[in-house]
Amino acid sequence: MNSMKSKLLSLQIVLVVSLFSVMACSSSDSSEMSEMVTLENDLSDKASQSSVSEFGDKVFTRIWSDPPTLDPHLTGDTTSSAIVVEIFGGLVSFDTSLNLIPDLAESWDISEDAETYTFKIRKDAVFHDGKKVTADDFKWSFNRAVSPDTASPIAETYLGDIVGVKDVLEGVSDEISGITVVDEQTLQIKIDSPKSYFLQKLTYPTAYVLDKNNIVSLGSSWTDSPNGTGPFKLIEYKIGEQIILGKHDDYHLGAAKLDKIVMNLAGGSSMAMYENDEIDITGVSLFDLERIMDPNDPLNPDLVIANPGFSISYIGFNVTEPPFDDVNFRKALNHAVDKKLIAKEVLADLVVPAYGILPPGFPGYSDDLVGLEYNPVLAKEFLEKSIYADPETRPRIVITIPGTGGSPNLDLEVIINMWFENLGVEVEIQQVEWATFLSDLNKRRFQAFGGLGWEADYPDPQDFLDVLFHSESDKNNGAYSNPDVDLLLEQARLESNIDNRLKLYNEAEQIIVDEGVWIPLWFEGEGHVLIKPYIEGYIITPMTISKMRYVDIKN
Repeated sequence: MNSMKSKLLSLQIVLVVSLFSVMACSSSDSSEMSEMVTLENDLSDKASQSSVSEFGDKVFTRIWSDPPTLDPHLTGDTTSSAIVVEIFGGLVSFDTSLNLIPDLAESWDISEDAETYTFKIRKDAVFHDGKKVTADDFKWSFNRAVSPDTASPIAETYLGDIVGVKDVLEGVSDEISGITVVDEQTLQIKIDSPKSYFLQKLTYPTAYVLDKNNIVSLGSSWTDSPNGTGPFKLIEYKIGEQIILGKHDDYHLGAAKLDKIVMNLAGGSSMAMYENDEIDITGVSLFDLERIMDPNDPLNPDLVIANPGFSISYIGFNVTEPPFDDVNFRKALNHAVDKKLIAKEVLADLVVPAYGILPPGFPGYSDDLVGLEYNPVLAKEFLEKSIYADPETRPRIVITIPGTGGSPNLDLEVIINMWFENLGVEVEIQQVEWATFLSDLNKRRFQAFGGLGWEADYPDPQDFLDVLFHSESDKNNGAYSNPDVDLLLEQARLESNIDNRLKLYNEAEQIIVDEGVWIPLWFEGEGHVLIKPYIEGYIITPMTISKMRYVDIKN
């Protein structure tokens, strides 16, 4: 998703974990991509002791940003999804080790042809108001997610494998033909062909169950008082101030240990707040890292070094828009960027230069992939071959990034300078507010886009390569189209042998990289987080999942 978890890594809008303690997916499209995500999707923190007495014994507070939406069926960024996954739920989920686990469905059966899934809904599954969750609730929710009236930018991406979804999206039908209510507790879903990753896609918020009465009675304001099924309820949301979540005592997987989660939306210096014992957890910025790493520093015992997340930050091109419709021009820009220099001198080696799409450690990642590495001589040769070689006739180039008028990301400024120094190519930066950025990105309104990333929504290469680069994907924000890539991705969807599947994805990834559709920038390096010693069970996961029910605070 954009980190921007889409998809667009997740995934908030500041690009580099090391520099600003936040990463993007998330989008994915940061990113998720969410904005881009830090090692832990932004800076997480806890309330002051005065707040603890107000909300209960166990309160966790974090710095966060206003989410573009709290509607699961519209969620495509990590800022929103990190909240949504705690309020709502679906048939299946991931645990903190990324194992697929039952959620509102206690079990499921798969037919011999691997095209029909039969789910048994838990008898103890209830909405926050105590109403029982039924198969009819799921059927209504799936239909609502793909309805043209909902206008979900991600419904086809995550639910499009279900028979009849495309008919609803296109207005041909009002209901998904592939979803059947067998009885009150039994739901059947038929997909168009065997796909090994289908269950994983159902962990995404687009597949979450919603309460029809909640939405019908409150209309467009229903997200102010959502009747979810997750481990936490929305207690309060004051835009620009705070979000408060409260424990759902009847949660079917066991009540959370925390009483409340408070999300500070007003901002502030997280490090100062942490040092003043106002918050429980924060990312460590580049500027504080050296002192925190010192064993003699009083904060050093609180330091947790986290494994990299499954996300990538990048600059994307709309390949139908001049000058990015020319593969030689795209290759020239790729070869003109010295990522190793930027990573070392600008970002203190806290990120890993990216030359492919799949992150290290992710299924399908290959050391054999050949990227478009820094080579200014080759960059000039490709520029000379380009139909846009002449700066006098070259179109104006604008890269749009999320933001509200502040300074652009330092690494992007360095990259733009490298393009000018190595190629004489001038590029402008345009900043757009995050929610508007996501909307316009999904509508392919940008000539080029950056300042975001993509965070994995499920651990399968389909989530990166098929979702982001298949010509018919609604998350293909750069309008890339290559019949050879489409064929490889379509074959991989149906391939049951895992080794053969990964080979198909490797072939597709190599073509995408060769054609310079993106400039892959950074994979996350090790993350550095401060966690108060009285916090237990806070797991830093490589993707956005529901996990706050595991967190506890020692008395």
